[in-house]
Amino acid sequence: MLQSILDAFFSFKAYVMLPAIIFIIALSVRLSVKKSLVSAIELAVGFAGVFIAFDFFVANIQPAVEQLSVIRGLDFTVLDVGWPPLAAITWASPLAAISIPLVLVLNLVLIAVGFTRTIYIDIWNYWHFAFLGALVMNASGSLPLGLAATALLAIYCFKLTEWTAPDVERELGLKGVSASPVSVNGIVPYTALVDALFDRIPVIKNINYNPSRKLEREDAGGDTTSYLDLLSEPMVIGALMGLALAIAAGYDVKQSLELSVHIAAVMFILPKCAGLIGEAMIPITQALRAQVERYFPHRKNLVVALDTGFLLSHKSVIVTGLILMALAIIIALFLPGNQVLPLGDLPNLISVMSISVLMFRGNVFRAVLAGIPVIVSFLLISTHLAPKYTALAAQTTAFELDNVGLITAFTDGGHQVRAIFFYLFQGDGIAIGLSVVLLLSMLFVRRRWQRLERHC
Repeated sequence: MLQSILDAFFSFKAYVMLPAIIFIIALSVRLSVKKSLVSAIELAVGFAGVFIAFDFFVANIQPAVEQLSVIRGLDFTVLDVGWPPLAAITWASPLAAISIPLVLVLNLVLIAVGFTRTIYIDIWNYWHFAFLGALVMNASGSLPLGLAATALLAIYCFKLTEWTAPDVERELGLKGVSASPVSVNGIVPYTALVDALFDRIPVIKNINYNPSRKLEREDAGGDTTSYLDLLSEPMVIGALMGLALAIAAGYDVKQSLELSVHIAAVMFILPKCAGLIGEAMIPITQALRAQVERYFPHRKNLVVALDTGFLLSHKSVIVTGLILMALAIIIALFLPGNQVLPLGDLPNLISVMSISVLMFRGNVFRAVLAGIPVIVSFLLISTHLAPKYTALAAQTTAFELDNVGLITAFTDGGHQVRAIFFYLFQGDGIAIGLSVVLLLSMLFVRRRWQRLERHC
């Protein structure tokens, strides 16, 4: 019965389901009916806009990327189906029904005992935790091990969400919120270490390309004509990237110009929709934090975990994602051992790198440089784990595998932390060593967070 309820619940689009959940939460924390309804509708419209823009983006670039592969005579044996099929496969798993109450109760208990300050209300993205659990259970045949893996990844995410809240506040002016998905938080320890490394490298430490600086000088009434004005606009970069991709794919003039305008339009629309999401969540997060702190009076400065849509209002996030998408296609064409051509999950790079961009203080140069090894690892891990994803999909009715072959997802299928935890639960020696490195890296992130907190 619980599985049937879950199937019905998750049959709704995320931009319908999430605002409904937020509306109920808003009423429960004593926000007025009018404010709750307006915020829920704004949230729905903002998320719908993001999803529509991404769908339009994929529909336009996918044929160009596929044609580029044909022109180069390359044959990729693993299909990038994107994250939605992986989420569908996860929710069809028998472990998913238990994962939601498990993570909810775990979150409340850890808040009560003071282990975390994160309120993880982004129920949709619980699938990231449950997906690891489903993989572990499928490999080991053990439900308890699958639930343990789910809980471990959830705890990891609770802490990283908490520790990146000062970066969100500094860059976006939003207090007490941060990003929730594992796909975003997973690379936070890596980002913190790389940022510290960049600070110690001559020349590189002084390079700062930040599109938002143009806006800051405009607000101050300063001269804005000398600071890479064209490259400060995501829609301009989108137009140039679209034109370059079209030419590489052998498009004619008409098709090239249309693709250029289409990508430019997506880059303009995404920040607008993201801004609406952030605006909608402000009164709800404030009321939610106030009510939770009322029941847990000793737990101040709580952080609400949200999907990354609200981060797309930052220009540097959009510009970084677009540049890395172009680089991902190029790297995929030449990377030895890679069998994945980024398609369905390619736009997810914008989301994946969003928190990292804020940690780099909006410096696109650093974010792109740091993003290249991330892309390489995504490609190799998603290729390596494709047989396991395909086997898991074959056991459910959530995905049709006829004439498809091996499937994966470029970013979510190649997630580094999920891969480490997956092999950790199989007793793999390398995974155990990498887990120790990850734990030490988290301690570094924690010290970084403490420094930022003192300066807030």
